[in-house]
Amino acid sequence: MGRRTVHVAVYDTLADWEIGHATAHLRETAFHRPPREGFTIRYVAARPGTVTTMGGMRIEPDLTLEDVRPQDSAMLILPGASAWASDPEMPRFARAAREFLAAGVPVAAICGATAGLALEGVLDEREHTSAAAEFLAATGYQGGDHYREADAVTDPSGLITAGPTEPVAFAREILARLEVFEPAVLDAWFRLFSASDAAAYGVLEAAAAR
Repeated sequence: MGRRTVHVAVYDTLADWEIGHATAHLRETAFHRPPREGFTIRYVAARPGTVTTMGGMRIEPDLTLEDVRPQDSAMLILPGASAWASDPEMPRFARAAREFLAAGVPVAAICGATAGLALEGVLDEREHTSAAAEFLAATGYQGGDHYREADAVTDPSGLITAGPTEPVAFAREILARLEVFEPAVLDAWFRLFSASDAAAYGVLEAAAAR
């Protein structure tokens, strides 16, 4: 099969903490299902040039939106950012998300990215969550009946959403959708990283030793 590619959108003011669990464990194969091929992460910007995250990390994108096709991707991940409320380029990422979903390729959005998808109409008919129902209602979107109070939500269409306080649950849904870990390993991983459950460590240790 070869290494599969996950595309991660990057933009100034990106919320550093929201995607680290997902990207790290897509690349690090210790707990992956055999044959542990892992995923390639490619960072996608609206335009060429360095991106600076909310925490001051500088990222050199691998490519721009014009270079990305759904058929070349296993998933598109949209982090939150202050830019979702102000940068006129951001609707392009929301439109890309619509194109990915239409092509049957999953999309994962967290925090401010969910508001961008709401404005694009992507959430109108799909189950979703976010920081709070009121946060999305302020966009004027039509999907309020599909809002779910949950740490993270995966709609049957392949859309994953979460709020800014749930980066581990967001990663759990991404890892589950891409079938990265065996179910028991994913359960242990989530228990360890979300609740410091020491009993989960042995499951992960055994998975890494296979």
